[in-house]
Amino acid sequence: MDHHFSTCDLCDANEQKLTDGALSVLPPVFKKFGKRSRFSGPARTLKVFEDNVLVRAALETPGEGSVLVIDGGGSLRCALVGGNLGVLAQNNGWAGIIVNGCVRDSEELNQCDVGIRALAIHPRRSVRKGLGEKDLVVDIAGVMVRPGDWVYADADGILVSEVALV
Repeated sequence: MDHHFSTCDLCDANEQKLTDGALSVLPPVFKKFGKRSRFSGPARTLKVFEDNVLVRAALETPGEGSVLVIDGGGSLRCALVGGNLGVLAQNNGWAGIIVNGCVRDSEELNQCDVGIRALAIHPRRSVRKGLGEKDLVVDIAGVMVRPGDWVYADADGILVSEVALV
């Protein structure tokens, strides 16, 4: 993977894809965590609500450079990813995690060699019932993300593309 891309340059070079919807920009509502400010990879998707059992299960598997995209429904009532899961993501080869929801243990997450974006920080952990779905189209802040879409994130934003751009 080319970690020298710029989301600004990718937008400039792919204006037609932006126009026709093959390339989307996530709204600028995500905060940055983790050591990697720039990351990219194919999306693997989860849909959960205030329950992180499936998040842990996914991060326990080999990431192979993928980005875990979690539709947490935008909940600001508890965290879906914390320090232990950040370490799992790092150790299992995930490029990044995008959470349409909250994270916690932010200081621990910032020590992990993985890129993380989330709406906010919340100290409360999620419930653990194991509810949710994986490998489906998810809505992340109004942008539809399909399994296998390419995610590109850097200091300027997060892009979702139907095809690899670099």
